[in-house]
Amino acid sequence: MKAATKLILGLGLAGTLLSSCAGGYYVTERPAEPYYVRPASPYADAYWIPGEWAWQGNRYVYVNGYYAHARRGHFYAPGYWRHGSRGHVWVHGHWR
Repeated sequence: MKAATKLILGLGLAGTLLSSCAGGYYVTERPAEPYYVRPASPYADAYWIPGEWAWQGNRYVYVNGYYAHARRGHFYAPGYWRHGSRGHVWVHGHWR
């Protein structure tokens, strides 16, 4: 009985961990990027982080960009659409 319980718990844990490895949400057509005007810089060393696409419900929605403090020794790699055999998926931007 204990062995069966451990097996079930182990399989449940493995399934949970592997489900978090899902790459992203694919769409057949990339959504069009909306037009907006970047606001003026709020302070001298402000770095503009471009807008990103976020999965919400059953579609991608655009989240406007914002200013952030530049991270010393790093640069920002903006997000982009990657095309694969299943369609297009958004790859989020990040600091490197």
